Amino acid sequence: MLSNNPDVIRIGNCSGFYGDRISAMKEMLEGGELDVLTGDYLAELTMLILGKDRMRDPSLGYAKTFLTQVEQCLGLALEKNVQIVANAGGLNTAGLAAKLQEVADKLGLAPKIAYVEGDNIIDKAADLGFAGSLTANAYLGGWGIVECLNAGADIVVTGRVTDAAVIVGPAAAHFGWSRTDYDALAGAVVAGHIIECGTQATGGNYSFFTEINGGMIGRPGFPYADIRRDGSFVIGKHEGTGGAVTVDTVKSQLMYEIQGTRYANPDVTTRLDSFTVSQEGEDRVLVEGVKGEAPPPQLKVSLNSFGGFRNEMTLILTGLDIEKKAELAISQFREWLPVQPAELSTEVIRLDRPNAETEEQGSALLRLVARDPDPNKIGKPFSAVAVELALASYPGCTFTAPPGNASPYGFFTPGYVDRDKVSHIAVLPDGTRVDVANVQDTQPLEDVAEPALPQFSYEGATKTVPLGTIALARSGDKGGNANIGVWVRTDAQWAWLANELTTDKLRELLPEAKSLNITRTVLPNLRALNFVIEGILGKGVAEQVRFDPQAKGLGEWLRSRHIEIPEGLLK
Repeated sequence: MLSNNPDVIRIGNCSGFYGDRISAMKEMLEGGELDVLTGDYLAELTMLILGKDRMRDPSLGYAKTFLTQVEQCLGLALEKNVQIVANAGGLNTAGLAAKLQEVADKLGLAPKIAYVEGDNIIDKAADLGFAGSLTANAYLGGWGIVECLNAGADIVVTGRVTDAAVIVGPAAAHFGWSRTDYDALAGAVVAGHIIECGTQATGGNYSFFTEINGGMIGRPGFPYADIRRDGSFVIGKHEGTGGAVTVDTVKSQLMYEIQGTRYANPDVTTRLDSFTVSQEGEDRVLVEGVKGEAPPPQLKVSLNSFGGFRNEMTLILTGLDIEKKAELAISQFREWLPVQPAELSTEVIRLDRPNAETEEQGSALLRLVARDPDPNKIGKPFSAVAVELALASYPGCTFTAPPGNASPYGFFTPGYVDRDKVSHIAVLPDGTRVDVANVQDTQPLEDVAEPALPQFSYEGATKTVPLGTIALARSGDKGGNANIGVWVRTDAQWAWLANELTTDKLRELLPEAKSLNITRTVLPNLRALNFVIEGILGKGVAEQVRFDPQAKGLGEWLRSRHIEIPEGLLK
């Protein structure tokens, strides 16, 4: 067992992305009791970054900040008997494990280090139909981690496992769950999903942040999950840390980057419509009733490909005739380019206001972005034309930054592969290699019929106000798609929201999504709706087709849009 308590294991988080708070591992170890400390380092974009690292140096390909954290904290973790489990191995788990051993030797410590590999399928990508990819990694589950922990590992590093797997593995090892304990496994998946992004569960990026200490949330503490044998759990944070753990901060993370009612993982498919969330005490939120089903027959694959090169200039347009100024600059730019790039996109961002009291408030932005397979076409030629505009274009022509060189960009796409095409190998502390068996029982993913909506009728007065007056939201990216989760606090507000905020209404509120395919999921237990907007982010964050390429602010834009709400719901 990983905990002295056979019925509960406390699993904390110290990283939500590669580059997150470097002191978080130390804060979590010093701030209170833990059994296991986990970290998530592998966003979709991170795999592309690590792929570029490894192209420059084959010994790299892992999250270097994790090494720094371990060097600072290894002695403390061993002293407190806290196991560390992280997906920081990226594209080179064996390399990271070797570096960890070097760090331990330098510190005079002797941790048992294990790692999980098999997710990296780039060597057979062409045979699997993924030719041309820079990186190709299948999402593995938690059973390789289980093997490592059962062998006594103090540190387990993995590559591309699912974000929740670093939580599922320790919980399954502690409780001895079987492969078919679907409800318990699904509970651990939900716990993992909530804590995987660190402080997003404790007040970070939270719509109603002004309710936490008057809007001064301080330095939010990282979360932990007290997971129970049946898969129910409590989310908390160490005493004395900033932020808060409430029903709505937890829902904020629950709604992040989800796609539909069924949340597929390699070990279990979780029903997001099955559980309840309630406040158990100060900074403690209980989640119970999670239901699970057999996982899908295929594994998802993270594919990153080289897209070409891009260059960008942002011009400042001030005062009168903004549209005419932009039209002139765009026309000159296109005509003066000696070689036309494969793609040249232009966008006028109207941040200006009439009769502005400051110059900045009276200014708009013109964004020019060129993309091409040949960096020479959009390097010096692009920059030279931008410079030539300075004294020969619209009045007040200036730039937000000097011209730069073309830089490479890539894009993420999901793929799927049969499980038997992917190895799942646990390399134990003594070097033994264990082939982790595939899941035997699987179930294809199927759409869930929309549940009956609550009845709503209202004959009183309405008021036109921002949707965010009563609704919270959280948005994020999945490749080129974006999701927006929207929820409210009362049953009456829910009856209105479920009937009012349809996909057509969303298109009306978000005109940029008017022509795109939108899917709505209804989650009554959470009083929540989830929308997936396909293609709004182009080919994903690395392509940067929007100024908010990860859709972080999309939900807040929706909350700011005005809508008629019954006055009785505003009280």
